[in-house]
Amino acid sequence: MIEAITRMRLLQIDSIHVVARSPYLVLHSRLGDYEQAWLDDALESGLVAECWAHEACFVPSADMPLHHAWRMQRSMHWAYKHAARMHREHRPGMDGMLARIRETGAVRASDFESEQRGAGGWWSWKPEKRWLEAWFALGELMVTRRERFQRVYDLAERVTAKLDPPMDTTQVSLDPEAVRQRFILDSVRALGITQARWIADYYRLKPAVTDAELAALMASGCLRQVTVADWTSPAYVHVDHAALLEQAVAGKLRGTHTTLLSPFDPVVWDRARAQALFGFEYAIECYVPAPRRRYGYYVLPILHRGRLIGRLDAKAHRSDDVFEIKAFFLEAGVEPTPGLLKDVAEAIQATARWHGTPQVRLAKSRPAGVTSALRALWRSA
Repeated sequence: MIEAITRMRLLQIDSIHVVARSPYLVLHSRLGDYEQAWLDDALESGLVAECWAHEACFVPSADMPLHHAWRMQRSMHWAYKHAARMHREHRPGMDGMLARIRETGAVRASDFESEQRGAGGWWSWKPEKRWLEAWFALGELMVTRRERFQRVYDLAERVTAKLDPPMDTTQVSLDPEAVRQRFILDSVRALGITQARWIADYYRLKPAVTDAELAALMASGCLRQVTVADWTSPAYVHVDHAALLEQAVAGKLRGTHTTLLSPFDPVVWDRARAQALFGFEYAIECYVPAPRRRYGYYVLPILHRGRLIGRLDAKAHRSDDVFEIKAFFLEAGVEPTPGLLKDVAEAIQATARWHGTPQVRLAKSRPAGVTSALRALWRSA
């Protein structure tokens, strides 16, 4: 699991749990049947940490000095701007909270009782929850563990001391340009193949990364530039993937994996890249008013042997052991061959079992004939 997070560098956090919460589902897409508690244990033991990166993310603990050094460079990120404003407007309360944590130890938002609810801002949280999140964004607090996915906050110096490897924030002094180059290289490695315009989004770098900036990294031997059919811009591959690149050029690199992806999976979180790389138009429609949704509330892309071939609107009914698929869609031009449907049916069944909802129920599909074919595959499994 730690190796998978290290390859991605960032594991985005989202709390929606219509199916499994996103970070657990992202790992399931790569690892298959694993224990969700492994991620919780890794956070508590200091093998991974939480910080603001692409958005709020789990990151390898070894990367925390980079994120700490880069934090002040991210003053334009909405989380930092919001947190700074929060501190200006609520300094006595926030400073008092920090003093309490320093004296009494780690806290959860639920440890604070408050009748006053926030109006607007961060999802109308109570003030104490917003203050904890502000201190987290400002770097004074970190997440030491989670309890039923609820964050437990403690002073940053206490959390960094338990990281593996440990980090002394007073000793971190990294050149911002060196950190930026490291994040660029890590982004290219994690993406596999990318155009310059997609790189900055991975770590929310500003300014945008350009071909001219990448020229120096090519000259140093860290990156290779390649041409991709139908792309008008050059593409880049990390030197660590040189062997895979040679296989691809020789036509010997074949996708073999079929799985369901989280809406917040790095494969699809950059919509422009997903469109250019896979021809897959995708939006997270849980943030769209219901009448305007095309596919559903929480739609999972389907990765099949290196292609995004469809999507499904899913909901896990844990108390009933049911994995409901409200609607299943194949992309236009994708032929529902027996082999493709078998792989997809097995991937859905595997995800359902991992959720603890082994009964799969499919309401409808496009094309319509797929519904009966998938149901028959599940009955015979």
